[in-house]
Order: sequence, then structure tokens, then C-alpha cells
Amino acid sequence: MAQTSSALACDVRRVHPDAVEAARARLTERAGALDGARALFAALGDPTRLRLLAALQGGPLCTCDLAATLGVTESAVSHQLRGLRALRLVASDRDGRVVYHRLDDAHVGALLDVAAEHVAEAGE
Repeated sequence: MAQTSSALACDVRRVHPDAVEAARARLTERAGALDGARALFAALGDPTRLRLLAALQGGPLCTCDLAATLGVTESAVSHQLRGLRALRLVASDRDGRVVYHRLDDAHVGALLDVAAEHVAEAGE
């Protein structure tokens, strides 16, 4: 059920200094992690990168297979994979002249699963 803006605002304007101080301290302590999370969510916010990761949830695919699956060029796939590898979302392994790509670890698949579950809950 959607909340109205009045349901999200306090009826009484009162700042709780201890709560504000604690929240600011948490933000300061987690600044580096939050920057990393921002980059991760930015990567997941791109439709092509998100589809690429979802395709890799089924198992490793080579660059050609990813391009065919997504309906984009191999160059576009390679470009997207560079950024995903930099964020440690995707890992690549060479088998002779073919490069296979896979999700870097179980956390990546779990992120996609949790996001899909959250979206499904919103539709209920």
C-alpha cells in the first residue's frame, strides 16, 4: 500500500540530537562502503549490465553467447564487462581462444535474487 507524503512526515517537528549524532557517526564510519555501494547500484541501474548479470546467473557464457543473448554487439558486451569486472561483479576465464564470463561470487546472484524478490513483494 502506498503511503501519502503526510504519512511520511512527523506531525510534531522535533529533532532528536542523540539520534542525529548516532546516525551521522554511522554515515562517517561507513563512508567508504557507501561509496562502493553507490557504484554497485549505479552498475545495476543500467539495463544492459543488469540483463548481462541476469544471463550469467544461469552459468558461464562466452562473449559471443552473451552478445547473442542480449542482442547487442560483442564490443558492447566487452565494454560492459570491463566495468563489471572492475566492481568484482563478473570474473572471466580463458579457455584457449574463448573467454568465458561468470558471476564473481554467490553474493552477486544473491543481490539479483533479493532485488527480484523485493519487486515481486511490491506487486502483491
